[in-house]
Amino acid sequence: MNQVRRWRAFAVLAVSFFMTVADLAIVNVALPTIGRKLHMAESSLQWVVTGYALTFGGFLLLGGRAADLLGRRRILMAGLALFTVSSLGCGLATGESVLIPMRCLQGLGAAIVLPAALSIVMNMFPEGAERNKALGAWGAIGASGATVGVIAGGLLTRYAGWQYIFFLNVPVGAAALLLAPRIVPESRLATDRRRYDPLGAVTATGGLSLLVYAVSTAPQAGWATARTVTLLAASAALLAAFVVTETRVEAPLMPLRIFRLTTLAGANTVGVLLGASFFAYIFIGTLYMQQVLGYSALKAGLAWLAASLASVGFAGLSQALVTRGSAKLVMAAGMAMIGGGMLWSTQVPVHGYFWSSLAGPFIVTGTGTAFAFIPVSIAALAGIARHEAGLASGLLNTGQQLGGAIGVAIASTIAATHAGTLLRQGTLPAAALTSGFQWAFWPAAPSPWPRSRSPSCWSAATS
Repeated sequence: MNQVRRWRAFAVLAVSFFMTVADLAIVNVALPTIGRKLHMAESSLQWVVTGYALTFGGFLLLGGRAADLLGRRRILMAGLALFTVSSLGCGLATGESVLIPMRCLQGLGAAIVLPAALSIVMNMFPEGAERNKALGAWGAIGASGATVGVIAGGLLTRYAGWQYIFFLNVPVGAAALLLAPRIVPESRLATDRRRYDPLGAVTATGGLSLLVYAVSTAPQAGWATARTVTLLAASAALLAAFVVTETRVEAPLMPLRIFRLTTLAGANTVGVLLGASFFAYIFIGTLYMQQVLGYSALKAGLAWLAASLASVGFAGLSQALVTRGSAKLVMAAGMAMIGGGMLWSTQVPVHGYFWSSLAGPFIVTGTGTAFAFIPVSIAALAGIARHEAGLASGLLNTGQQLGGAIGVAIASTIAATHAGTLLRQGTLPAAALTSGFQWAFWPAAPSPWPRSRSPSCWSAATS
């Protein structure tokens, strides 16, 4: 496959990837509008975000392994079809009973698309400078996708209606489906026998899903209640069963030997932390702008443009530094910048302004994403055999997306519980919300927690 055709195929794959990443964040600024139009409670609104992230992260390993075994282009197209149809269903939804299941199906479609697309990229480009260039562009898309999603969400909500944040995917997905068989090459694991691991798929997906569900609902039900303890225990049991299963089955969903690659293990660990911190930051930052500063969906979306431009602007430098130097050092620098931007954000005031209160942290954090997402993407696939490309890409994105789901759940819990404590003590709503958001930024920043009042319960802040 010549270079021109490779990059042409890469463009189709990149668009598919961008849709899945952007849709994780695109609804954030539209949530207040969706809540009003569909009469949804605050607790249900969280599941418009978490439901997508949950199925996205939960099925990525299965999607990656299916791509290796059944054909990467074939699985890519199946995922694109599901993602496109469920996007249409989201846009046509008239209540939460339709919207939330459709968002979950969107996440499932994304979980099928993403590892297939990334493993095709890995197989198209030989390891070295050319693959690093492709993965550098891929990482830049991942780093900017969420912030661009917020911007697009603001524009579409303001000028077209919240439904169009989903309708936009329909023509884009249809175009990708038409182009894929003509441009994207097919590849799969060369073997006479296709072996699967259904028990591993069930235990991994079930365990991770229960974990996020337990974390998301525990503040409402109570952390020490029988319900929460049972959910957490069931999650731990399923994940333990998954690990045991993977050591015994003939063709494991996730062969544990893959973690002997220290570069892959380290990159995936960073990927979990990166997903948790970055997606939580976007979620809490958007809520602060809308609920405290009174920004419209459009204004909140445009405010994230500073982070997105910084990320895209430094992507080329990040890729070059990784190719010529150390992915570890570039990754560390990126995480330090993200942490610094979040630490800066803990000082946001009740009566803040974009240029004085937000522009600085947004630019620092956006720059950090360029220096973190790109080396993580490159390091997580370095030294991986081509027949395990889907597995490796699924593993990387599982960590990032589940980290994002858990990070959003924890950050929103901290913000709401602390704000609820202050509201019960007579603090004005704007000040209580601001303090709650300040607290929510701390867990993602490399610094000790603030020494003020302790969080108590979620329900007080949402009542």
